[in-house]
Amino acid sequence: MLPAAQILLLLLASAAALAADLNPAALAYKSPDQLKWRDPTGAAGINQAVLVGDPEKPGLYVVMNRFKPGNFSRPHFHPNDRFITVIKGTWWVATGNKFDPNLTVAMPTGSFVTHFAKQVHWDGAKDEEAWLIIVGEGPATSTRVEEAK
Repeated sequence: MLPAAQILLLLLASAAALAADLNPAALAYKSPDQLKWRDPTGAAGINQAVLVGDPEKPGLYVVMNRFKPGNFSRPHFHPNDRFITVIKGTWWVATGNKFDPNLTVAMPTGSFVTHFAKQVHWDGAKDEEAWLIIVGEGPATSTRVEEAK
């Protein structure tokens, strides 16, 4: 067992390491309390935090989206490919213009999905919140399509 003085020294050294300044030329980060959530779609229940870039401008962007339970997008497509990783919960996806949550396929935490450019799809959360990391090339627009009856 370590003497009390050694334990105290280890604790102080650990605290000093945590308090060390990070060189912003070497890395950038955002802790959860620094994320600025917004509602990009006008539909309540989908929130987004921009992590890198600007999805409304040309160039690479990375965003974090969260779908509240019971919230789905409607059939739509994007002009560019988008690469999505599910980081929390289960995200439900479907293709085509027939909106029916019973037709969705579950993408559990850790799943990776590619939305190909100009291909109709829709997605959302059923009984739990779903968090996604989306990487794409801006501008990231969505074009709604007429839904099949």
